[in-house]
Amino acid sequence: MPAQIAPTPLTDSEYHVKTAAVLACIEVAVDSFLQNDVVDIDANRAGGLLELGFPNGSKIVLNTQPPLHELWMAARSGGYHYKHANGQWLDREGREFFEALSTCASEQAGVSLRFAPPA
Repeated sequence: MPAQIAPTPLTDSEYHVKTAAVLACIEVAVDSFLQNDVVDIDANRAGGLLELGFPNGSKIVLNTQPPLHELWMAARSGGYHYKHANGQWLDREGREFFEALSTCASEQAGVSLRFAPPA
């Protein structure tokens, strides 16, 4: 994370609420992609872990990290760690989580996909 971006302090409860909302929002988007015949992504969630399986066999794994108050993403392009700062989930370079997820998922799905943060 760039030096000018400091993580927002969260209580454990706030962290759990925020990450649960992120994962639920992604599940809703994946369901929408299926219903609108955009792409069939297989979503499997177990607690704070959400695995997205793409038709080509690739996966994106999203995982909460409660002790660190981070959200992690593993995709074909690499692994990324996000901290909550200024109302967004940002990685060490200041890249926003939903933008990165959209890019990675689009690359792995072979179609343009857009994920957005919960309202």
